[in-house]
Amino acid sequence: MPSSEDLFKQIIAHAKEYGYIFPSSEIYDGLSAVYDYGQYGVELKNNIKQYWWRAMVQYHENIVGIDSAIFMHPTIWKASGHVDAFNDPLIDNKDSKKRYRADVLIEDFIQKLEEKIEKEIEKAKKKFENFDEEFFCKTNPNILRNKEKIDSVNNRFAALMNETDLAGIKSLIEELEIACPVSGTKNWTDVRQFNLMFATQMGSVAEGADTIYLRPETAQGIFVNFLNVYKTGRMKIPFGIAQIGKAFRNEIVARQFIFRMREFEQMEMQFFVRPGEEIKWFEYWKTERKKWHLSLGISENDYRFHDHDKLAHYANAATDIEFRFPFGFKELEGIHSRTDFDLSQHEQYSGKKLRYFDPETNESYVPFVIETSIGVDRMFLAVLSHAYTEESLPDGSTRVVLKIPAQIAPIKAAVLPLVKKDGLPEKAREIVEILKPKMMCQYDEKDAIGRRYRRQDAIGTPYCITVDNQTLEDDTVTIRERDSMLQKRVVIGEILRELC
Repeated sequence: MPSSEDLFKQIIAHAKEYGYIFPSSEIYDGLSAVYDYGQYGVELKNNIKQYWWRAMVQYHENIVGIDSAIFMHPTIWKASGHVDAFNDPLIDNKDSKKRYRADVLIEDFIQKLEEKIEKEIEKAKKKFENFDEEFFCKTNPNILRNKEKIDSVNNRFAALMNETDLAGIKSLIEELEIACPVSGTKNWTDVRQFNLMFATQMGSVAEGADTIYLRPETAQGIFVNFLNVYKTGRMKIPFGIAQIGKAFRNEIVARQFIFRMREFEQMEMQFFVRPGEEIKWFEYWKTERKKWHLSLGISENDYRFHDHDKLAHYANAATDIEFRFPFGFKELEGIHSRTDFDLSQHEQYSGKKLRYFDPETNESYVPFVIETSIGVDRMFLAVLSHAYTEESLPDGSTRVVLKIPAQIAPIKAAVLPLVKKDGLPEKAREIVEILKPKMMCQYDEKDAIGRRYRRQDAIGTPYCITVDNQTLEDDTVTIRERDSMLQKRVVIGEILRELC
């Protein structure tokens, strides 16, 4: 079994080889932390977005969608706190001249301790037949020591970040003896803050141009449209506004493939509630969002909640849904109780009243907000990480298969004539025309049928439909299911019912 690092490299290579993700501007040697989605990648990405949109907007009568502009009035980012507080703590290694996010260095240190715990558990599982993991973790001194250290580092780091104690963060890095991954030395500079927003100018000439920002998140576009949606949609609290869109952050240490990029896409929903009811709705959306993830058939063991030790300045409750990526558990989705901070700030800076009149209580108030925010690209990587499988087959051969959930697979079915003659291609084309209005499908006649099956497995196509000589006799085809590789004969008229 490959190591986590090797597995991640294999996933990245597979994504490129099979048209999912390409390095951006590759013929010009690429652009760091920017990627393009290929022919299958764009289909999977769109399917993920549609699956989210249906769950959030189509299935909820009290949630509507918008699409706000990337460019917004610069005062919006002053009101939201991004101009003054949207910073990452950076530190340089004097020997390698490499720059790092201080919080990422500490996260990596914690992750190594967690990996040690996992190795201890896996080793014990192989050794003991009736293994009690809970009892083992409570009694093993190495695990107890590492868990205690993880809690200590987390608590200290949260306190330092909360106080913006940059000198204290550097001292913690030195105390933990964290070394530069490149030079291997611990020769660090002081920690300093770096604002993550991309600034540009809007105007016909540089001298008279106004500085504006590429939005670092999509949420503010929802908040500044609260009044428009509330009035034109005749919305009644509680209600939500959803949005899918691009955001941009000048990440200094962008890494881990598409997990952290400078240009990315978010799926966000802001849910407006009565003050005092926000925690009830916070818990509700924690449950609902977990259900959405599990509806894709990914194991619950690959997800966990992580409550924030350090709350953002606008929040009174926050948790992350973390996913087990090849490089460890990392944030996939954030759920936050943002209080009334955003609308109140925009009231103050714009001079406009952003209030909701509640006919049930006969009062006007600034609503509180529950946010659910998930990165499209991170969800894409989670699906890809879960789906990538290397299997040994009974005949001694191996196959690489992407076990992408059928409901979001880029190609739902491939139609394959057994040979390129005897009228089989023509019959296969007829089936493609039947399927095209209902799903993305693909026609493939090149190579032996076994090779074509393997190619579709690697792409992640859930079903292969083979047209053979019997098809011409009785209008039946063979449908092969990707994961089990089982085959069955089906009448052409029943194909759609079988696949949908």
